[in-house]
Amino acid sequence: MSAGREILGISTTADESLLVTATDRSIELVNAAAQAAADRLGHDIIAYDVSDVLSITDAFLLASAPNDRQVKSIVDEIEERLQKELGVKPVRREGDRDARWILLDYVDIVIHVQHSEERVFYALERLWKDCPELPLPEDAVKTRGKAQEHAELTGTAGDADGELS
Repeated sequence: MSAGREILGISTTADESLLVTATDRSIELVNAAAQAAADRLGHDIIAYDVSDVLSITDAFLLASAPNDRQVKSIVDEIEERLQKELGVKPVRREGDRDARWILLDYVDIVIHVQHSEERVFYALERLWKDCPELPLPEDAVKTRGKAQEHAELTGTAGDADGELS
């Protein structure tokens, strides 16, 4: 385990099922993307280390927004920030036409930015809940539960089984 991961507060003595094995570069990309999403008011930002269960990528970053325009804005900010700060571009971008669920594939990480309704319906957290959660910048962590708050304020609250809280 690298010193960088220990600084992030990831224990090297943790239960093996919760051991983070994503590379330091992947963690750096996830943190930059999470901060960009938080800066554009993304909701419920969370990242999972999927490196032990998938061979195609190290981490998934999930974020959501209450409308299509904001989904696109978050994605644009993530792309711009990762290009400017870390010199990387996605190898693939999907979902632009409807902007309900846009996927950015950076090989080391895959970013899913979803409209809040798609986030609840597809519940990607349920698929990856057994994978270790990656630590994120404080601004990103503070976004947890914002989708539910927004839904309650706008009268669109549905049953999310607490997955977004």
